[in-house]
Amino acid sequence: MASIPSKHGEITRELRNEIASGKYGTDGRLPSEAQLVKRFGVSRPTTAQALRTLEHEGLLERRAGSGTFVTREHLSRTGRRQMGMIVPGLGRIEIFEVICGELASLARVHDFGIYWGGSARQQPGTDTTIQEAEELCDQFIEKGVNGVFFAPFEHTTDNEAANRRITERLSHAGIPVVLLDRDICPFPRRNDHDLVGIDNFAGGYLLAEHLIKLGARRLAFFTRPYSATTVEARKAGVCSAMLVHKLPIPPDFLHTGDPTDLKLVRNFISGKRHDAVICANDHTSAQLLQTLARLGVRTPQDLRLGSFDDVRFATLLMVPLTTIHQPCRDIALTAFNAMRERIQDPSLPPRTLLLAPRLVVRESCGAYLPRVP
Repeated sequence: MASIPSKHGEITRELRNEIASGKYGTDGRLPSEAQLVKRFGVSRPTTAQALRTLEHEGLLERRAGSGTFVTREHLSRTGRRQMGMIVPGLGRIEIFEVICGELASLARVHDFGIYWGGSARQQPGTDTTIQEAEELCDQFIEKGVNGVFFAPFEHTTDNEAANRRITERLSHAGIPVVLLDRDICPFPRRNDHDLVGIDNFAGGYLLAEHLIKLGARRLAFFTRPYSATTVEARKAGVCSAMLVHKLPIPPDFLHTGDPTDLKLVRNFISGKRHDAVICANDHTSAQLLQTLARLGVRTPQDLRLGSFDDVRFATLLMVPLTTIHQPCRDIALTAFNAMRERIQDPSLPPRTLLLAPRLVVRESCGAYLPRVP
């Protein structure tokens, strides 16, 4: 389920970008709390919380009677190597919050500044738009950053064209791009940028085989329209497992739509055509689980359920989700190392760095149902 970013988190990201860009000059003095309250239109405690976060990260220090300043250590780094991030789902998609936070920490340890996409002026829970991403792209080119981490757009009709425009613009400026989680072209094609994520094909296979071993024979796949290329890889892995286990792939295997749409879900379950469904991600699974409950369908007794991501709320639902875990910190470390290597040697061939998937078994798949004699 989408997570809503706090206002102090948005302010923290905005100030972090400004510190990295050297906005506060040679003395590093920030505006007073009263000035920040007026600028961001928030309460003093909210502003204070954002400043405490940056102080904990080692970016700021309070000087009694003088104000708040960028630390001397960080001031000495400002103007050196910089990286940028364009992550449309940041603040809404949990895995990107973790990945980007880890990337920021790694950047500081290795003497890089980092510019985050998004703005404190952006409304909580909203994505960076394509226009905003292209403006960020121009800013990164103007600043001459050393590299950009990019999580391509999904769920829009023009996402492929927009993703290509952004990556081509950065490439023409000589700025390396490392893609996070997904490619910019349809599966199974690959573009010429480094890509870091999990092996989604293997994840789909692993999850489907698990359900098949539990006795599922009529599997379905549920996704939203215009989903990321990772979803196609997951679907292909599910189909491969079905074929290996000699199960037919029925014409109505794929269901695309809104999992909160009662009419659509009622049609999906009519005739009990399926005994298990794999959703593209945990957010879709959580919404489908609620809709199924409204329709009187029990999970997993009537319909087994599995998905991908293993976000925090996966254990808190009325039926905890069986899911493929996203190793966010390992993805961040792999992506950061890939970027450093790419900066040092731009002639390296394009690399696809996929981490092994891990299945997390909970109640939704029916693994803990009583065995029928």
